[in-house]
Amino acid sequence: MTDSGALVVRGRLVRPSSVVDDGVVVVAGGRVTFAGSLPDAVVAGHGALAESVPPAPETYVLPGLVDLHNHGGGGVSFPDVTSSADALAGVLEHRRHGTTALLASLVTARPEVLLARASVLAELAVAGEIEGLHAEGPFLSHRRRGAHNPADLQEGSADLVRDLVRAARGSLRTMTVAPEVPGVAGPGGAAEALVEAGVLPSLGHTDGSTEQAEALIAQVGRAVAARGGVLGPMTATHLFNGMRPLHHRMPGPIAACLAAAARGDMVVELIGDGVHLDPATVRSVFAMVGADQVALVTDAMAAAGMADGRYELGPMSVVVRDGVARIAPPDVPDPEVTGVTPASGTAEAGEGSIAGGTAHLIDVVRGAVVAGVPLTDAVRSATAVPARVLGLAGEIGCLEPGARADVLVTDADLRPVRVLRHGGDVEVAGA
Repeated sequence: MTDSGALVVRGRLVRPSSVVDDGVVVVAGGRVTFAGSLPDAVVAGHGALAESVPPAPETYVLPGLVDLHNHGGGGVSFPDVTSSADALAGVLEHRRHGTTALLASLVTARPEVLLARASVLAELAVAGEIEGLHAEGPFLSHRRRGAHNPADLQEGSADLVRDLVRAARGSLRTMTVAPEVPGVAGPGGAAEALVEAGVLPSLGHTDGSTEQAEALIAQVGRAVAARGGVLGPMTATHLFNGMRPLHHRMPGPIAACLAAAARGDMVVELIGDGVHLDPATVRSVFAMVGADQVALVTDAMAAAGMADGRYELGPMSVVVRDGVARIAPPDVPDPEVTGVTPASGTAEAGEGSIAGGTAHLIDVVRGAVVAGVPLTDAVRSATAVPARVLGLAGEIGCLEPGARADVLVTDADLRPVRVLRHGGDVEVAGA
C-alpha cells in the first residue's frame, strides 16, 4: 500500500540471522527507509502506515536475490545474444522469480565473439539492468572444461583481459580462470591483469593441484588487499563442478578452496539445484565454512523457465531432459538423452557434461533449506554474500535503511508472490 509516497510490505521478515514474525519494510524514493518489527515501526513513526497494511503471517519478506553466475533464461542465452533487447528478456525471466541483481555470464568462445558479446551485454550494465558481466573462460583446463568448447580454450592472456575489460566498458566484474593454465598465475599473468583492471578472478574449471590453487588464492588475496578493499573476496566458480574431485591422496583444488573459505579468504559458489550437487554436499559445506563464505548460484542457461528440448550455450549444443541440461553428443541429431537421477548428477552412457542449470535462484534457496540449511543462512548466501563479492554490501542484497529497495515476498513454501526492484513492482512469474 502507498501513502505520502511511501510503500509498506508486511510479512515474516528474514533478517541475516533471525526471522521477525510480524515484519515491516517501508520503501520511499526507491530506497528502504525502515525494516524491522511492527512495534519498532510504530516507535519510528511508521505506525499508521504499517498498520494500514494487513499482517501476512503466511509470507516471507526477503531481500531481492543476487546471482553471480547466470548464462540466461526464458529461452535467451547471454553468450549468444546480438542485441541488448534480447538479453533483457533473459534478465526479466529471473527478475520475475525474485532475482533482482545478477551478473550475465559468458562462456568460452573465440576472442572476437567474446568481445562482441561483452559489448552487447555492457549496454544492460550501463542501463542498470544488470550488475555487470562474468566471463567463464577461456583460460580453463581442457580436462575439466565441462560444457566449454575445447577448440576455444587458450592460455592466459593479459592482453585479452584488457581487451575484454574495454569491450565491457568497465562492467566486467569476475572471470573464471584455472590456476594451472600457463599465463594465468604469476607476474604479468591474466590474474594480475584482472585485479589491476578491478575484476575479481574466480578459481574454477581446474585440474590443478592443491598447491597451484593455494598459490593463486594467495596471489589474488595480496593483490586485492593492495587495492584497499575495493574488490570483494575471491570466489570459487561452482565448487566441485568442473574440478578435479577431492581425494585423500590427491586433494586437488577443492581442499584449497574449502580451507580458504573456512579462514575467510574465499567465497565458494554452490549450485544447490539437486542436479549439480547432492543436498548433503550443500549442507556439509555450509556447516564447514559458514554461510558468510558461500554464494548460492544458478549457473542458469537459456532453458531456465522453459520446456525440455534443444538449446545453445555459446558454440555448444545442449539438450535438456527432465530439467537437466547436458552437452548434446555430436552424433545424436535428436534432442533425446538417456535418463539421469537428478540428485546424483552423474552422466550415463551417451550423455555429455552437465551444461548449466535450469533453476531460478529462489529454487536453489528452497533446495538448500530442504537440505537442512537454516533459512536465514540460505537467504544470506543468495543475497548479502554475493553483494559483498560485488563490492555492493549495503546497497543490494539487504533490507536496511538506505539500501536499494529490492524486495522479494514469497509464500510459506518460498514461491514468489511479489517482487520489487528499486521500489517498483515487477511482474511475478505465474501471477
